[in-house]
Amino acid sequence: MRVVLAEDHFLLRDGVTRLLQAFGHEVVAAVDNGPALLPALTGLRPDVAVVDVRLPPTFADEGLRAAVAARTEVPGLPVLLLSQYVEPLYAAELLATGSQGVGYVLKERVSDGAEFIGTIERVAGGGTAMDPEVVSKLVTGKSGEPPLASLTPREREVLECLAQGRSNAGIAEALFVTEKAVAKHIGNIFAKLGLPPSETANRRVLAVLAYLHR
Repeated sequence: MRVVLAEDHFLLRDGVTRLLQAFGHEVVAAVDNGPALLPALTGLRPDVAVVDVRLPPTFADEGLRAAVAARTEVPGLPVLLLSQYVEPLYAAELLATGSQGVGYVLKERVSDGAEFIGTIERVAGGGTAMDPEVVSKLVTGKSGEPPLASLTPREREVLECLAQGRSNAGIAEALFVTEKAVAKHIGNIFAKLGLPPSETANRRVLAVLAYLHR
């Protein structure tokens, strides 16, 4: 797997590089600022990009902006955002560029190397990986009130699992219910969010976006 890494802190950048190499992956570029990231992504077209949201020179959202621009130029380019902050808007902007190969992980929650590599590999394979704290913010909203009151508590739990990239089987295992029950809940979520069947749209991702853009 070919990886482009964007991280301004030397120790973290070096540590992630060494971790990826230890698991047999190649870091084709490791940049420490926003202006260098976009050409690295569009020029090298890696299998996945691991990107800090806030990069020099302004430490605002340069990493996110470069990632969004790269996915516009290279549709489907897998991107895993790394951040110290829980900001649903960042996840919304990334998800809006496509329904596959996206992730948002909080740095402080990365405590297991193999698990982190697994998350990167999942995103590289076209999956979705959202940190539970980010998902919690999406589900409860900044005001602490449910963003979509029409959903039942169980449906919100199912949507949280969807945002984490779980399959129906994974949701069933996490919530201790049957896959048939999960499918029914997902159908109810789609109906309540006004998401009819479509050959081109990924309704699972659109359901998460509905929360993000409430």
